[in-house]
Amino acid sequence: MGSSQKKNIETIAGKNRVIDNIIEAIVTREHFLLLGHRNPDEDCIASLVGLAIILSKFAKSTTIYIGAVIARQYQYLLNICKFNSITVVNSFSPQTDPVDVIAIVDTPKPSMIDAAPEVLSLLDDPRIIKVEIDHHIGADSAYCGDEAYSLVTDASSAAELIGHLALKLHNKRELLASHQIVELFSRNLVLSLLTGIIGDSNMGQFLKSSREKRYYRIFSGMFNAMLAKETTKDTNFANMDDIHKELTTLSGQEEGCYKYMIGRRHVSSSIGYVVLTRQDMRRLYARYDNDMIVAVSRTVVDALAEESGRLGLLAYYDNPKLSDLVQFRLRRSHLFKELDLRAVLAHLSIENGGGHEGAVGFRFPSSQVPDIRRYVGGLLPKIEEMLVDLHETPRVP
Repeated sequence: MGSSQKKNIETIAGKNRVIDNIIEAIVTREHFLLLGHRNPDEDCIASLVGLAIILSKFAKSTTIYIGAVIARQYQYLLNICKFNSITVVNSFSPQTDPVDVIAIVDTPKPSMIDAAPEVLSLLDDPRIIKVEIDHHIGADSAYCGDEAYSLVTDASSAAELIGHLALKLHNKRELLASHQIVELFSRNLVLSLLTGIIGDSNMGQFLKSSREKRYYRIFSGMFNAMLAKETTKDTNFANMDDIHKELTTLSGQEEGCYKYMIGRRHVSSSIGYVVLTRQDMRRLYARYDNDMIVAVSRTVVDALAEESGRLGLLAYYDNPKLSDLVQFRLRRSHLFKELDLRAVLAHLSIENGGGHEGAVGFRFPSSQVPDIRRYVGGLLPKIEEMLVDLHETPRVP
């Protein structure tokens, strides 16, 4: 397992080499363990399920490890696993369950892998192939997989990369025929891939580069057409809009958590922000579980960004029973593309953080942030200054 900063695969040949290596592992190995990141979002869960469906078509023994309680709006993904005989567990014994390949998806760095210590210890076993599929590159990232098996490159989502892998497999007709695979792109595979692609990019709104937008249009359009073709009942998800509506619909409990957080919003010149004190978090942790709070916090910071038209910021204390950290989430409005948020981390010399250009997270030990309101009060002007600098006319020497 590597530790160097993740970089984009610059050539098509380089990407194809990695994909061919992964396909070889799929064909020649038998027992696969799939891991994602802690507090998994829609892209992480969808990518795990999508990759597991591909493996199941090759009749591989496949287990998904998810330590967290999954939010209600993602439950249909786990139902897909039931229908495809894919095992989903929250505990795993290396002593009794064989593993030939570990696949790590949508995880920026090794420290964020969602797995118990006995599972993580398998990453040091040279007999096990470590596949990695991820779209987080640059600041505060590090490889989790073996170099030859790391499909780590620019994309709208990890699900897009798994879709790319599936398309390569789709074109290997002799290989599919030898494994009696009549149709690789089943409805459930397409549904999983679309969930990750549209969820992570909010229907493409958070994409900036022309390359990301182009590939998003290609993959989402292709899979959306496939999904419509395979859907026969009005009660099923028939298109991308149906999936997006499901992902963004909050349950009654989630609605209460959301209203509490968003009710504490403030606005600076360009940033909508919410600061949740220790007292706020004691109330929230008394009413809601940790996974729901984490999931709703993402929805809140998205709303703050869209309301402000530029940036949204949320700051809160972790549950002290689980962690001694203060968490910060920074999100960019889909209409504001001028600032790569990874530059904010570099500007503020923040090491424990990461993400992509439209959304980043960072954290500090709570001992370093005794007064969260005061800390955010000092943070906002520094970010605002960066926004002002974007529009200053360069001085003539």
